[in-house]
Amino acid sequence: METLTTAFQNIIKEAVSLSTATAKITEENVYQGGNKKIRPLMDKMTEALVLPGSGIGGMENIRELFRLLQAGHSCLLLLEHYSNMDLTLFDSLLRKEEGGEPIAEALVAIAGMKLTEDSPIVAALASAYTRLVIYPSRSLQGLDPEKNKEEFLRSAVINRAATRTLIRIKEKGGLVLVFPSGTRYRPGDPSTKRGVREIDSYIRLFDYMCPVAVNGEVLHVRQGDMMEDSVSRDVVRLTAGPVMGCKAFREDVRIKSEAAGVEDKKQAVVDAVMDMLEKMHGAAEAERQKLPGGG
Repeated sequence: METLTTAFQNIIKEAVSLSTATAKITEENVYQGGNKKIRPLMDKMTEALVLPGSGIGGMENIRELFRLLQAGHSCLLLLEHYSNMDLTLFDSLLRKEEGGEPIAEALVAIAGMKLTEDSPIVAALASAYTRLVIYPSRSLQGLDPEKNKEEFLRSAVINRAATRTLIRIKEKGGLVLVFPSGTRYRPGDPSTKRGVREIDSYIRLFDYMCPVAVNGEVLHVRQGDMMEDSVSRDVVRLTAGPVMGCKAFREDVRIKSEAAGVEDKKQAVVDAVMDMLEKMHGAAEAERQKLPGGG
């Protein structure tokens, strides 16, 4: 099976040549504007990998979310996360849908520092999209705070800057996209499908949200270098669920959590999001399997 590197060698070379991506994230550059010269190259990757029948279901829900955004409300997209192609697939397929172009232009994805700092190649590809870069809490797991004081301090500085920038993005009408799991799902590791607690804070800050399930695999996670993930062609279906009020969603989960004696209300909110996405994923997969090439 080919890897991302071998399958798209020429596209990757061109993307790197066009890249102006920064090599290190600081509090001054957490906002990264998308490189429109690289985006068409990412679209070429999508076109080479997705089979007929691929597209976005529940597009009316995304249009409704965008209508609310244009009316002055803050809006959040919550996507399942299976591979580093998820944002590329969503952006490319969204642009092909009726009314999708302006919605895609409004997207601002929450992204971890790894996509910027680990590899200039990965950074070049990621730079196609507008991102707000954060220092993920998962990156600090297992580290001794006393022995890694500088890294914990850097994390705090970057995330404070990201929070301030997020407020400005909301005020300017950015459509914020976040992956609730905080990492790609790895088969055999259920912890990678558990939502990160910080997602509750995002939901608390926004007015409306829309969940999006991801079905179909064109990029398969391997251990090590992201560019060595293997590629295959598949029918890719992204399914948007109904638009929900963030405040009402949180309050409903918290009431149920209190009744059940759950202490960590923030994690309970994120768990409810992941449960919702899992149910959506299962229903969408049953339909995808019926499509030619989707089995």
